[in-house]
Amino acid sequence: MKGQRFITSIFLISFLLSASSARLQVYIVYIGEHRGGKMSSEIEDDHHSYLQLAKNISKLEAKDSLVYSYKNIINGFSAWLTPDEAAKLSEMEEVVSVFKSRPRKYSLQTTRSWDFVNLLEREQHLNGTKEEEEELLQKANGGEDVIVGVLDTGVWPESQSFSDEGMGPVPPSWKGTCELGDDFEASNCNRKIIGARYYLKGYEAYYGPLNNTQDYRSPRDKDGHGTHTASTVGGRRVPNISLMGGLANGTATGGAPLARLAIYKVCWQIPGVAGNIYFDADMLAAFDDAIADGVDVLSISIVPFSLVPYEKDGIAIGALHAVKRNVVVVCSAGNNGPGPSTVRNVAPWILTVGASSIDRVFSSPVLLGNGQKIEGQTVTPFKLDKMYPLVYAGNSEIPGTTTKDKTGLCLHGTLSPALVEGKIVVCLSGYSSNVEKGLEVKRASGIGFVLQNPVNGIGISVNDHVLPGTAVFSNNSVTILDYIRASNSPTAMLIPPETVLGSRPAPFMAAFSSMGPNGLQPNILKPDITAPGLNILAAWSEASSPTKLPEDDRVVKYNIESGTSMSCPHVAAAAALIKAIHPDWSSAAIRSALMTTAGTNNNVYAPITDAMENPATPFHYGSGHFQPAKAVDPGLVYDATYDDYLVFLCNTNATKSDPSFQCPERIPSPSDLNYPSLAIAGLQGTVTVNRTVTNVGSTRSVYTSTFVPPAGYSVEISPLVLEFSYAGEKKSFTVTVKTESGSTGNDYSFGWYMWSDGTHRVRSPIVVSSA
Repeated sequence: MKGQRFITSIFLISFLLSASSARLQVYIVYIGEHRGGKMSSEIEDDHHSYLQLAKNISKLEAKDSLVYSYKNIINGFSAWLTPDEAAKLSEMEEVVSVFKSRPRKYSLQTTRSWDFVNLLEREQHLNGTKEEEEELLQKANGGEDVIVGVLDTGVWPESQSFSDEGMGPVPPSWKGTCELGDDFEASNCNRKIIGARYYLKGYEAYYGPLNNTQDYRSPRDKDGHGTHTASTVGGRRVPNISLMGGLANGTATGGAPLARLAIYKVCWQIPGVAGNIYFDADMLAAFDDAIADGVDVLSISIVPFSLVPYEKDGIAIGALHAVKRNVVVVCSAGNNGPGPSTVRNVAPWILTVGASSIDRVFSSPVLLGNGQKIEGQTVTPFKLDKMYPLVYAGNSEIPGTTTKDKTGLCLHGTLSPALVEGKIVVCLSGYSSNVEKGLEVKRASGIGFVLQNPVNGIGISVNDHVLPGTAVFSNNSVTILDYIRASNSPTAMLIPPETVLGSRPAPFMAAFSSMGPNGLQPNILKPDITAPGLNILAAWSEASSPTKLPEDDRVVKYNIESGTSMSCPHVAAAAALIKAIHPDWSSAAIRSALMTTAGTNNNVYAPITDAMENPATPFHYGSGHFQPAKAVDPGLVYDATYDDYLVFLCNTNATKSDPSFQCPERIPSPSDLNYPSLAIAGLQGTVTVNRTVTNVGSTRSVYTSTFVPPAGYSVEISPLVLEFSYAGEKKSFTVTVKTESGSTGNDYSFGWYMWSDGTHRVRSPIVVSSA
């Protein structure tokens, strides 16, 4: 056997070298659903056959050119191909799509957040009580029999958040495994982390062998992001947790504290560069395993950098196969806001989550020498008990190190120690991360720094800097700079941070949260919902510092992070609790329950705003801010099946994803998908949209409709009343939207419609634009 492995490896090396001139790359060949009940070996043989035909090579050579054979749920494979070979495979009738396994850099995208969610939910409903939230956890038994798969950077299994103390045996539905590797042993899995796997082949096909000093060749988390998201969705309750300096003290908990976690490490450090990356080949392999392993919910805080068609998007493909088996797939919307059409993960079978604030800030004002106090925020513990000289970075740079458009940014190697030593430095935003700016001030011997918030508005993503530092609102930085210019000897003092609860208004939409309209299919509203994603405290990898900077040698067990990466696991946890209470509900029904019970008001009983304090719209938050306790009993749900999604795909080129399915002669509009929200793009005259609701509430009930039409349009709902005689009964209705005379332009308008029986409020946003 050793000799055989040696011969094979020699062949593979020569194969790759000889093919390099032919632009050999890893491609994914997606064939859709498996046909019949073939054995695993038979499926792999089929995949070898495709390669033999495309390459005109032997079976042994085909085997060596294969990267992954997807043979559990997803049918397809990834392999080394030339563009000509890929094109040849794409022409085969049964092949859905062939696309490169591209490197996809992504935005790795809580002692207070769950308390805030519960508090907000009670404030929005006068009859809401704290007991409702406790009852939710009790009914769901903390989600104990629900398995949540987390696709991310791995896990730090020693964290207290992943203790299995007092938990029952692993659910019998679990079919997965605990894959061993660097610093990861069988004992790192337990009754909380019941499985762990890692996926490297796509990464190593592009970058070469993993640098083991940069990451672990195992499910262990070197970065921190995966540990953070896993503990947010399913971390145990751990009392007396805080950041350094005692900030954010409280009980850290995941939303489903007894849910079982299955870890799938698909994201890796980019060699020599800050940031993480994933490859579609690895992503699809993780999906294929996770579905076969028996997960109930998938939490994916990963966002593709750009929009691609559904049939060439690894996350969309994997999610489609997952929802066929009623796995709820929850994904981040992205951190590229607040520009329009920046939302990602837009497939209608995915629950897409935006990010909003909670009611906690970490106040750390700047006291200027003229007596002015400027509000600032930070989680950096420090004690500066006197005034220090204050300078602007643009006046303190080494000549020749900056250009006109990059001055004042505290970029690496730009600050002069002779001008900065012992002083507080004001740094503008841009071109480098906030923590890197603090590192540059420290390198130049500054005593502290004031950071201009990168975006306008009221939201600040706080950092634990390597020296005393606080971030001020963008417009307030102008006040500080004016003071510096007007004073001969400007001074300032940074006031140490303190935790402030009950801030108002909250929530507001985080400025970074990606927005609609849906750039791939504008007749499906995305994002779907919003949840806490600004300054969330959760578990962290002890192999990563709080800033992730190589120069930062601090070790923390819990850390503050911001992004839709943080909001995604909040909603995934809520889905897990609903799944525990309603195990027979489809993934679409669970999504509907969360969306139609979402709230659109903040804690001052006013509509949710964006970070600039302007009214937010469904392009910011979808249906609104999630309310888990309400979602358990939504009254009605908008259900959808796997076949419904295939009909939807008949509008695209992805119709071959299931060879047993035939598109109908009359393909309905994407707006007709039975979705909990309603979007109509390019309306000309009048459009009638069909919807069906299923009664999941009382046996006998009567629901009446109300609505507010989008400005410039009229709305008619028929019938206006729905009467149900039994649980599970379905009723259909139509929504007719008409352009009013005098309406011009193609800007989007927003409204809503709602069904209510006096107890339940089943609300759906309406988004319309004219042609």
